[in-house]
Amino acid sequence: MKLFVAGLPYDLDDAELEEIFEKFGTIKSAKVAIDKETGKSRGFAFVEMPDDAEALEAIDGLNDVSLGKKPLVVKQAEERNSRPGGSPGGSGGFRKGNSGGGGGYNSGFNNDRNR
Repeated sequence: MKLFVAGLPYDLDDAELEEIFEKFGTIKSAKVAIDKETGKSRGFAFVEMPDDAEALEAIDGLNDVSLGKKPLVVKQAEERNSRPGGSPGGSGGFRKGNSGGGGGYNSGFNNDRNR
């Protein structure tokens, strides 16, 4: 089971994250999300545990526990394609340089400048 972990201290690394979760069972992977531009932690991570029962124990044992200033949020990770908005570049959200507008329909709203 893949777990999403938020509320991590920004100085926590992959090895420390794995150490925290291995108390609950076998860890397949533990990866802190790193900002590409700054090279610093983004404060969340993904942990993969092959045994679902151990993963559920980790959720129960670590959710709402404070490692730093904020309590942890530990839950089962959602699949990427199940998020609202679809794939990147699709209709979900705005991207830099995209106003999100479009279409040729003129509703007449605030159209005084064209008269």
